[in-house]
Amino acid sequence: MTAADPAALDAGLLSPVRAGTPVEAAVSDTAWLQAMLDAEAALVRAQVRCGTVPAHAAASITAAARAEHLDVRELALAARETANPVVGLVKALTAVVAAQSPEAAEYVHRGSTSQDIFDTGAMLVAARALRLIGADLRSVADALAGTAAAHRDTVMAGRTLALHAVPTTFGLKAAGWRQVVLDAAERLDRVAGGGLPVSLGGAAGTLAGYHQYAGEGAEPAAVADLVAAFADETGLAVPVLPWHTLRTPMADLAAVLAHTAGALGKIAADVLVLARTEIAEVAEPAGAGRGVSSAMPQKRNPVLATLIRSAAVQVPALASVLTQCMAAEDERAAGLWQAEWQPLRECLRLTGGAAYTAVELVTGLTVHPGRMRANLAATGGAIAAERVSAVLAPRLGKAAAKELLADASLRAARASRPLADVLAELPELDGVVSRAELAALLDPAAYTGAAGALVDRALKQ
Repeated sequence: MTAADPAALDAGLLSPVRAGTPVEAAVSDTAWLQAMLDAEAALVRAQVRCGTVPAHAAASITAAARAEHLDVRELALAARETANPVVGLVKALTAVVAAQSPEAAEYVHRGSTSQDIFDTGAMLVAARALRLIGADLRSVADALAGTAAAHRDTVMAGRTLALHAVPTTFGLKAAGWRQVVLDAAERLDRVAGGGLPVSLGGAAGTLAGYHQYAGEGAEPAAVADLVAAFADETGLAVPVLPWHTLRTPMADLAAVLAHTAGALGKIAADVLVLARTEIAEVAEPAGAGRGVSSAMPQKRNPVLATLIRSAAVQVPALASVLTQCMAAEDERAAGLWQAEWQPLRECLRLTGGAAYTAVELVTGLTVHPGRMRANLAATGGAIAAERVSAVLAPRLGKAAAKELLADASLRAARASRPLADVLAELPELDGVVSRAELAALLDPAAYTGAAGALVDRALKQ
């Protein structure tokens, strides 16, 4: 493999979360090249439908518009001279067409401009990647629905600011994971279903070139028909206006990809906490060689959650570049358009890699209810102190009850004694609450509030 080999340039060595995943292939240089060629072919077919190009030209151009006919590395190098890859692509595609049908060659890229083809190709790449991501999100949500139902009443410690707070259930945690994934899937579907438009504006967003080629005396509606036919040929949406410097489609992609990566990152963050040796409430699915350490033979690291989290940290930062590029000058921007390309691809493949990895994580996640019960006992019943305080409030007064529980909890922690024992010895509670009542009140399993009902409600969605 030489340095000039595209595979040597970015094989995923530094981005294992997406290495070998379907989305990696869907947003590769070759896939991007094919998407731009698809845009060129769709445009000429649309022009045929509008009566401005002969049908034989569309057939020839469509047949020639295959990535294997072009050298993606040569196009990349040529793009250094033109600041975008479309100029070289048009030249190379025209040569391929001319070799088979010289008369069809003049119809390649007719009336178009580089940004029309590149942006339409970008939307095609995004649409194809979003379909992969959406399918994985649905698989994640389905798996989490089963987990939430199975562990509806599995009691565990709720943690706030890293410490035990009050009891919760693992079912509610899993239902929460599912909810943020469903939220992401809904937003993704909304963008994929109607927010990815074709780009057709011509040199400066007036469609003048397309209008001119429509013939003398052509009505303005002719170019509107062309945009509609182009959208139909590509499966993309019809924009209200040309969007060369109206970058809402890119901002929408940035937002939905950042949200999706964050939703998956939430799951990963929780798994990383719960998989810690001293907690051990969940474990990632095992696999041959998975999680091994180069130095410590006893370790099995939570690699799936680690990979997902790495993507969740990167995508919002990359997405911010796309959002910043909305402040584009004039009718075509210099530098801002070009700045979008790589961050968009990284957002797509990192989010896609995270979603693909999340399927394996949640479908194979091992839950350890025994460890959850054991960890609940770590504070000697103090995890349910809020309940005792609420019960004692009408008997002692709210402020007095809270102060008493805070002081008793501190004394119990310092002496490593059960909270019920410390409370039972307090003279303030003599005749107010019995030891048996205290024990019942401090049972974590009896203080999960509406957790079960919340799980049920979430699973109805």
